Amino acid sequence: MKVLYRPLSTLAGIAGGLLASAMFKRVWRKATGEEDAPKATDRDYGWREILVAAAVQGAIYGAVKAAVDRAGAAGYERATGDWPGDD
Repeated sequence: MKVLYRPLSTLAGIAGGLLASAMFKRVWRKATGEEDAPKATDRDYGWREILVAAAVQGAIYGAVKAAVDRAGAAGYERATGDWPGDD
């Protein structure tokens, strides 16, 4: 059964990435009023704006990844009785 965990985890990770991206766009729009966050190579923004955008994006992605991974492991345990990391 553990063979099934990896592909399901990968699909959940992709969905989590899409969710995190949508959440970041929404947070950034509410916080700044701008549609898109600056990219590291945007000449019109200073270091502060670039680093704040990257830190907020990283925090959101990290939190969503942890939530998706944990929920996937818990769901796997409910379905099989085994925790996916246990050997």
